[in-house]
Amino acid sequence: MSKIVYEGWMVRYGRRKIGRSYIHMRYFLLEPRLLAYYKKKPQDNQVNHPPLKMYLIAMNLVVSFETSEEEPALDIDLSCFSGNLRHDDNENGRNCWRISDGNNFKIRGQSFCEDKRKTPAGKHLMDLVAVDWFKDTTRIDHVARRKGCAAQVAAEKGLFSLVVNVQVPGSTHYSMIFYFVTRELVPGSLFQRFVDGDDEFRNSRLKLIPLVPKGSWIVRQSVGSTPCLLGKAVDCNYIRGPTYLEIDVDIGSSTVANGVLGLVIGVITSLVVEMAFLVQANTPEELPERLIGAVRVSHIELSSATVPKLDSD
Repeated sequence: MSKIVYEGWMVRYGRRKIGRSYIHMRYFLLEPRLLAYYKKKPQDNQVNHPPLKMYLIAMNLVVSFETSEEEPALDIDLSCFSGNLRHDDNENGRNCWRISDGNNFKIRGQSFCEDKRKTPAGKHLMDLVAVDWFKDTTRIDHVARRKGCAAQVAAEKGLFSLVVNVQVPGSTHYSMIFYFVTRELVPGSLFQRFVDGDDEFRNSRLKLIPLVPKGSWIVRQSVGSTPCLLGKAVDCNYIRGPTYLEIDVDIGSSTVANGVLGLVIGVITSLVVEMAFLVQANTPEELPERLIGAVRVSHIELSSATVPKLDSD
């Protein structure tokens, strides 16, 4: 038997043509001339199953071949999730949201520490499954506790959620909430460290990249497209539940952000805004960066916001 030079768990991400993503955990064995990966750690198999796939490494040639048919990807069924803001993939849709193309955003590439090079972001780590658009007479906090919300539905299905609650202050308080889900946190990953880290670490790493594809010149100049560490710019409150992390982003806590927001709110029905969320990578081991997810919201109507019914903590 060939000597195993390395073994361990790896993660395979993918996105189907219909827009649903999948994630696989696979155990791999690397030998001098062979790479194989399995559904389970080989010694954990009750039956001696062959590997799902093998790669034969001969000189500079790599040949891959299947040793058994791989199981179908476990798609996340998006039909069970809902929010009160409509999902519409039409380019000209109004008062709606859709998933942004990750390649619209530039993020730190594998060699960023050496050459400061940024690359198109590509695939998202999580699925954006619903968006809520709420209003109330007071600030709306901890929305993930709301019975029937997307985070609660995800928990029932054994999924993990990241809930981003963008809080807009005023005589009427508004909140736009984005629900991102995934099957599991990958142990040791930058995202898992962010989710389970302390607030100081989270504030130093949570990054927003904004874009304004449609809007007046003054709004586009005010919002810009420069990445921003949210926890350094505004107050962020992190609520770690058993199956979710909620981030309440208080836009009103910053004079500068509040000023830009006042400009945006006045012309919100004419705007198309994109937002990408990610965890900033600072070391070669953490690179390349990956988008948590990205969203486009189009021509939002303030009058369409609804008052939520929140359960007590």
